[in-house]
Amino acid sequence: MRELDQKLLDLGITESFDENDYYVSKSNYFAKNIIEAWPKWEKKIVNLTGDKFSGKTHLSNIFKKKSNALYLNSKYIDDKILKKIKLANNIIIEDLDESFDEKLLYSLFNLVEQDNKYLLISSKKPMYTMKFTLPDLLSRLKNCIIAKIEQPDDELIYAIILKSFSDRQIKLDNKIIDYIIKRIARSYSKMHEFIYKIDELSLKKKKSINFKIIKEIIN
Repeated sequence: MRELDQKLLDLGITESFDENDYYVSKSNYFAKNIIEAWPKWEKKIVNLTGDKFSGKTHLSNIFKKKSNALYLNSKYIDDKILKKIKLANNIIIEDLDESFDEKLLYSLFNLVEQDNKYLLISSKKPMYTMKFTLPDLLSRLKNCIIAKIEQPDDELIYAIILKSFSDRQIKLDNKIIDYIIKRIARSYSKMHEFIYKIDELSLKKKKSINFKIIKEIIN
């Protein structure tokens, strides 16, 4: 998938993180509402979870703009960054996984609670299901708000397909979109891959997207 992401960038496609470009359906309604509800969160730490390409980064960027949060990727966080985090009122940590240092995560939680900060952590699965072993951390993980993005429903699939091709200045007939929705896997990753393949195939063949191309990719 990393190679696929790079190819998408090579096609000159720019991803928009504007709030107006985030389509809400039953699949992501709760997660979006949590972001909108800030700063009236019941707890200081929110764990935003969902599959790759489910829109976690989009929501994180909406929160960043809304709260002027410090935006950090989990892979580049160490003890030295704690000083920088201490200066911020709101913090975003993207793509946290089980490789993250437990003691450092516990220190972050303590810092957030002691200084009355807000922390948004995105991850593919809920933090409380990760294989952490530090007892004090485990109790804290269970005390976070879990904002889960569910698998896409038909309404969201339609919106994602429409927007993806609109970004590429490609117009699709509604009959073609309906055909895709009935046959495509209910997975954000599969949808992402499907859209890329259509884009690539139409460029190679230098033809507009029609039923023949759609069928070829689905099959």
